[in-house]
Amino acid sequence: MSAESDKSPIPSSPTVVLAACAQLPTGDGDDDGLIDALTAAGLSARWLAWDDPEINSVDGVVLRATWDYPDRLDEFLAWAEGVDLLINSASMVRWNSDKGYLLDLEAAGIPIVPTAVFAPDETVSIPEGEVVVKPAVAGGSRGAARFTDPRHAADHAAALQAAGHRVVVQPFDPAVAEGETALVYIAGQRSHAFTKGPMLPEPGVEGELDESGLYLVESLAPASPPDEFWELGDSVLTAAAHAVGVMPANILYARVDLLGAGGSGARLLEFEAVEPSLGWHQLPETKRGPAMARFALATAAALARR
Repeated sequence: MSAESDKSPIPSSPTVVLAACAQLPTGDGDDDGLIDALTAAGLSARWLAWDDPEINSVDGVVLRATWDYPDRLDEFLAWAEGVDLLINSASMVRWNSDKGYLLDLEAAGIPIVPTAVFAPDETVSIPEGEVVVKPAVAGGSRGAARFTDPRHAADHAAALQAAGHRVVVQPFDPAVAEGETALVYIAGQRSHAFTKGPMLPEPGVEGELDESGLYLVESLAPASPPDEFWELGDSVLTAAAHAVGVMPANILYARVDLLGAGGSGARLLEFEAVEPSLGWHQLPETKRGPAMARFALATAAALARR
């Protein structure tokens, strides 16, 4: 046998794409450094828009900046179902893309900000006091607004319904003024936390959109939430995993946004597992690198299980 025939093919690295959108082809800046972490974990990683045909030839796809999906929901969900290995899963994406998931979590015993959801053909009920009205499918708080006048709230809801949206109505929670606490999970484990300043301006005032026009600008800061917040976050993650029939460890990334001060009275505002900002850059460099490394290793493990 010749030396030439003894040579085995050199195995190629598994390929993974961080999925973005045409407006933000290399993400929104939140994931800067993640490609390097994935490469260090033995993966061949790159950014692509989710609707780029090249994305169909890779081993796995991680949703990170697909900010245009609310405007193309049916197309996006059909695409997600067709991806060979989508992380997080297509079933999680479908369930989590509509804020009606909050009612599922409430039924599972999770304390949530009071929420009502109305179909496009249903009559919207506006409670007394200041309210938030928003589309059930939206990213970056687009389409969300605060109202003190119930007539204006009803008009906004009607406009959303006329455009084909399901509508979410919530009493405005004054705790929003104190900011949200965002708990980040990687592969089902607690990772880090940060705070998000209020995104919705005063009633009648429009929020500031980023340059892409896809989301409202956020004000973030590091946080060290109490154990009670993390315990609630754990319960939310478990309930969300149960809702779509997966194990918490199989949810590569998730963010649990809570309202409330101190350790008591915390309640869920959002559970994000489609493309949430993970606040990497709210971590000091000494912790950011290890956190991104855990994300990358969990991604590699997901590819190895396929």
